[in-house]
Amino acid sequence: MNNEPLSLLVFGAGAIGAYVGGSLALQGQRVVFLERPQVAEALRARGVHLVLNDGVPRQVAPLHVVTSPEEALAAGPFDAALFALKSFDSPAFVEQIAPFAANLPPVVCLSNGVENEAMLAKAWGMENVIPATVTTAIGRGRTGEIRVERLRGLGIAGGHALSARLLQVCTQAGLQGRLYPNAASMKWSKMLTNLLANATSAILDMTPAEIFAHPGLCALEVRQLREALAVMHTQGIPVTDLPGTPVRLLALGARLPTVISRPLLQRAVGKGRGSKMPSFHIDLHSGRNKSEVTYLNGAVVRFGERFGIPTPVNRKLTDILLDLTEGRRPLGDYAHRPEKLLEGV
Repeated sequence: MNNEPLSLLVFGAGAIGAYVGGSLALQGQRVVFLERPQVAEALRARGVHLVLNDGVPRQVAPLHVVTSPEEALAAGPFDAALFALKSFDSPAFVEQIAPFAANLPPVVCLSNGVENEAMLAKAWGMENVIPATVTTAIGRGRTGEIRVERLRGLGIAGGHALSARLLQVCTQAGLQGRLYPNAASMKWSKMLTNLLANATSAILDMTPAEIFAHPGLCALEVRQLREALAVMHTQGIPVTDLPGTPVRLLALGARLPTVISRPLLQRAVGKGRGSKMPSFHIDLHSGRNKSEVTYLNGAVVRFGERFGIPTPVNRKLTDILLDLTEGRRPLGDYAHRPEKLLEGV
């Protein structure tokens, strides 16, 4: 077993980046974060504070944080980079990093969605992109303050020369890593879990529990999942279970009559979200004017168009949430009005 520390560059110190990067730093890996100047200042001052599965607070400080690709290169060399940005920040990041990518290490893509790897490949080359996903539920306070709400694990695509070594250090850091031979299956299966009660919660300003307590909304959730499953099936992508996440049971529930599937989906949402609202709701009500719905429900629509699969529910949810996000509809237009949403879909 190789016990030499890895040197890792982490793009983004949000919930996922701070959790994974901070956990690896605590375990003895050399970790450098690349962040925006205002975020970097806070991280340097406070470090990263982690409350892991055992409930014990830990601090990673002092923290090595850089604010530009040039500084990152000077802090190297690195064995691997971890990409942990929101999908809506990916295009600008790729444009910024592309001139330097040839001198940077292979990149592990932890972001949600099924298209970030292809975007990163434009700068790195697909042979230098390692798909990955995090299923652990993470809560975030101030910059660098991270709490594990439900420990599940981390999936890493196999087949790359670094995959086994990354699995080793993630396991040693308590991240509960697992290798997946089929990267597309891993990423699409994670996206199924991200779709559940995400767009509807943001649009209606209702909790996932409220969504699934409403028979019509529950049926709508089932329809969006069935569209995504049809797109996966057409591509020959199987559903796979992820660390601590029985995605195949979720897929089975989506195929059953709603009266049977509803309790299964309610339990899946209850266990999956931790104590926080879904990410689309958080982004919409934070005033960011950005939404990852383009990269999740919107991806189902784009792949559906490519393979001739109708995806009307995912299309409508994408369009409405983008209208709310970008100010074409008042923020409260659908708030607590499920019948209006159901009529529109």
